[in-house]
Amino acid sequence: MSLTIRRARPGEAGLVLSFVRELAEYEKLLHEVEATEAGIDAALFGANPRLFCEIAEWDGEPAGFAVWFVNFSTFSGRSGIYLEDLFVRPALRGKGIGKALLVHLARECVANGWSRLQWAVLDWNTPSIEFYKSLGAVLMDEWTVCRVGGPALAALAQGER
Repeated sequence: MSLTIRRARPGEAGLVLSFVRELAEYEKLLHEVEATEAGIDAALFGANPRLFCEIAEWDGEPAGFAVWFVNFSTFSGRSGIYLEDLFVRPALRGKGIGKALLVHLARECVANGWSRLQWAVLDWNTPSIEFYKSLGAVLMDEWTVCRVGGPALAALAQGER
């Protein structure tokens, strides 16, 4: 059995979208997925991509993915990685694929002199939380994620809030 991790290639936006949908289904959030193959293709492979995707393959078959972008910490004064999505297909869990994806991203941070690798996890996802803690992740319980979207975003943009 072999594991390889590689950057997503042009023409693979459909694969990336399928992973997004599988992750959303696992998180019980499939109804929130608005992404399209064309939108993912543009984000990953457009003229100035700001989104990146690593594909994990187990014996040559797509097994999981990590979608990430570069962020910046004003406190450290350096960039880092924000991991938007990490997913391993259920039948292939327990083989070290998720850990290998995180190791790959940690190496990206270290190689670039970036200060951190950061992500969010749903509070009910106990198996993932325990896995992340086993890797040295610190849960930032004192922080609350904020989001403005949809009609509230449009209203805020108009100064109506």
